[in-house]
Amino acid sequence: MKIGLTYDLRSWYLDRGFSQEETAEFDKQETIDAINDALITMGFETEAVGNCFQLIEALAVGKRWDLVFNIAEGLYGDGRESVIPSILDQYRIPYVFSGPVILGVSLNKYLTRLIVSASGVPVSPGMLITGIEDIDKCQLEYPLFIKPVSEGTGKGISDHNLLNTKAQLREMADYIINVYKQPALVEEYLPGREFTVGITGTGKEASAVGGMEIFCKDNKPYSVEVKENYQDYCAYLPLDEDLYNKCKNVALRAWSALGAADAGRVDLKTDRNGNICFIEVNPLAGLHPVHSDLPILSKMNGTDYQALIEMIMRSCMNRHNLTYDREKVFCYI
Repeated sequence: MKIGLTYDLRSWYLDRGFSQEETAEFDKQETIDAINDALITMGFETEAVGNCFQLIEALAVGKRWDLVFNIAEGLYGDGRESVIPSILDQYRIPYVFSGPVILGVSLNKYLTRLIVSASGVPVSPGMLITGIEDIDKCQLEYPLFIKPVSEGTGKGISDHNLLNTKAQLREMADYIINVYKQPALVEEYLPGREFTVGITGTGKEASAVGGMEIFCKDNKPYSVEVKENYQDYCAYLPLDEDLYNKCKNVALRAWSALGAADAGRVDLKTDRNGNICFIEVNPLAGLHPVHSDLPILSKMNGTDYQALIEMIMRSCMNRHNLTYDREKVFCYI
């Protein structure tokens, strides 16, 4: 059976004049090759499809796949991650990872906060700033942390996002709204330790595949620059059993509240009292075998890259009433 691979290849966009920051969330060829090799090892036939433009062209000439492994982040708008899943839904082609509604909600950090906090998961007090006039409504306690509401991979994050005064809040809110063309999310700063937990599975079948603590030199925020040069700026450490269980509990509750599917990552941080708070969820977590957080923390906790991809595929096939058989590859239940 054939699996199509949809993705946004960073070099494809750079060759067409897009900037480094515009393409920060996109994948390198090594990531695509690693996923492809893992699927072939499982016994699948694969076909590289590419981004949403290439997918549309392929569908238009009649190409079809039994399943699509989708890691495309999309290019424009706050629904950009939802484009390919929405197209595949219309063609009734099953795919790996969450659907368009979950991806759209999760990309918007403010909407994610509302859903997660409503389920009882602790979040830092915060508010959405859609215009400079909203600043006068801010009753949050300084210091604050501000970021674009619908970006990933640390885009829009720098040393200037930590705020101590109303003047700084006004300056950074104006910058984010005008440069990123979207509202800014401002929250009371969480000064404590930072963690990330990997999740595989869906619904009641979801489980944590591992977790790690993130240390950044000189208290640098986890920005694009830091993430792309993590060997120079960061240290990743495994969690002791008690701390891991606490982080896992918060992460799984958030994952369940959002209804995310197959695999992803939940980011957490402690507040001034040591309570573990939800920061954000990534239902399309990076899958570079060496540099991405999910494979790193999985390997740190005893799950290698091949096993991680197999766990993701098994979750997806269970959702679509498919079962894996190495001889037949796919069997309908």
